Amino acid sequence: MSGRIESRLAELGVTLPDASAPAANYVPFVQLGDILYVSGQISMDADGLVTGKLGENMDLAAGQAAAKRCAVGLLAQVKAACGGDLDRLSRVVKLTAFVNSTADFTDQPKVVNGCSDFLVEVLGDAGRHARSAVSAASLPMGVAVEIEGIFQLS
Repeated sequence: MSGRIESRLAELGVTLPDASAPAANYVPFVQLGDILYVSGQISMDADGLVTGKLGENMDLAAGQAAAKRCAVGLLAQVKAACGGDLDRLSRVVKLTAFVNSTADFTDQPKVVNGCSDFLVEVLGDAGRHARSAVSAASLPMGVAVEIEGIFQLS
């Protein structure tokens, strides 16, 4: 039987993928007490990597969709860290987001709203968080967005 958070995801038509494995010499998450640090999740969907550069070949709506895919990846990692019990997630504490964008693109916060808005839609007030949204000249494998997160668990 799925829990409260997975039921909410199902209502929204979202199925979490299996948590992705690290692409290099690092771990996908580290838990210290009730705080979980999740490594950066890149924008990817069922078709593969979501690539592009905001301000060059990707518009704001596509960037927001890419950021939402990062949120889905973050939740998949939290679920893995919780042994499959996503309801152990108490709140989202902080996100740090990197947006692959041109030097003159200044809407990084609007792009990252794709992640933030989704987390609040799924988790309610527990999804509200502190955050940073910064530009990056490039990101791994040309992805549009990468987001790391800090979460509190029960």
